[in-house]
Amino acid sequence: MSRVVVDVMLKPEILDPQGQAIARKLPQLGYEGVTAVRQGKRFEVEIDGEADEAALERVRKIAETLLANPVIEDFEVRVL
Repeated sequence: MSRVVVDVMLKPEILDPQGQAIARKLPQLGYEGVTAVRQGKRFEVEIDGEADEAALERVRKIAETLLANPVIEDFEVRVL
């Protein structure tokens, strides 16, 4: 069994209101020096067998059809 991680983030040109709200709140909580925050999602997918190229391609297909909206989000697939 292998575990594959899919990290999903908004594309850089898409506004991130949740990230902006977090960034604005940090100085009030005593955290100085943070200039920006981007919010994203992380998925851990367990697959049978080894995480070979064919298995990673299946996870990429899952990511682009279900886990991410490719119009506004980018994703990265990696083996944990």
